Amino acid sequence: MPEWVVVGLDNGGTSNNATVLDASGRFLVEQMLETPSLVKQGPEVAVNALAESLDNVLEQTVTARELVRAVGLDTPGPASADGVISAKGATNFLHPGWFGFDFRKALEDRIGLPVVYNNDGNAAALYTHHARFRAVAEQKSSVSAIVGTGLGGGVIVNGAVISGAAGMAGELGHVQIPLHGLLLEDHPLPQCNCGFVGDAESIASLTGIEKNLLPFFLTRYPDHELHGVEKGAKLLRSYAERQDPMALEIFEQQAIAIGRLFTIAANFTDPDAYFIGGGVVEAEPQFRQWFLDKVIENTLLREEQQKVATISLVEDLDMAGARGSALAARARVLSA
Repeated sequence: MPEWVVVGLDNGGTSNNATVLDASGRFLVEQMLETPSLVKQGPEVAVNALAESLDNVLEQTVTARELVRAVGLDTPGPASADGVISAKGATNFLHPGWFGFDFRKALEDRIGLPVVYNNDGNAAALYTHHARFRAVAEQKSSVSAIVGTGLGGGVIVNGAVISGAAGMAGELGHVQIPLHGLLLEDHPLPQCNCGFVGDAESIASLTGIEKNLLPFFLTRYPDHELHGVEKGAKLLRSYAERQDPMALEIFEQQAIAIGRLFTIAANFTDPDAYFIGGGVVEAEPQFRQWFLDKVIENTLLREEQQKVATISLVEDLDMAGARGSALAARARVLSA
């Protein structure tokens, strides 16, 4: 039996995923342990759902609740460093009850344990950074773009998440990128749910596909099978895996957007590594490699940077958020 443990809870638009990390740094969960997140039903229901996810992962790993020193929580952003959801809500938090909601404190009060908060992009970035660099993680820096319902991200310097004054550093999805040569001439300017026009998330996200990319490209492919198909955006990746021309055009736009985002990052932080994660790369290997190659092709690094930096996929993909949250909780326990 471990001396003590921490739990990582990854909150998403449809599911919560959970893991347990012991005092030695060993994860006790090797696979996804998902339960419904119920975030569309508002804060009270969603907080209870997270408490149930905590109980479930402890039961599945046969871990006594008394051993839990802290819980790491990650959610989609924008949110403050302390886990207060933006006053304007967010992509996954459209219910009015979420606007300005203190998610971290509400969960802490509900479960009676210390809760350490990161946004989901930061949590995934933290895990993949430590998984890649291991013993030298505290000497390295990285930037991660996590493509999901929105576009999360994380900036890691010397092994630690850069959160910023308001806790909103690393919101790479809301960095506005150059659109010249990315959009076709008659393509309307892409709108983001945050209110920005032409930010990375308005293109490189599932929401970007639903709202901005698929409707436009269907006008260019009038005979495509996805005309009139409900949830066609979620099916698009399977078409790309089969080399469908329209789907490949859309995902190439997403890859270009991420490449331009990384180009901006190269001139701000000049990191050792760039990582891409999320649903867009949780795919068939040939398509995944094609997408990664397109991102690399559109990331403009100086010759000196090309010699030392790498561009690759997030480690352990769908487990990264929960594991990063657990790492953050463990670091807090050890520092205390």
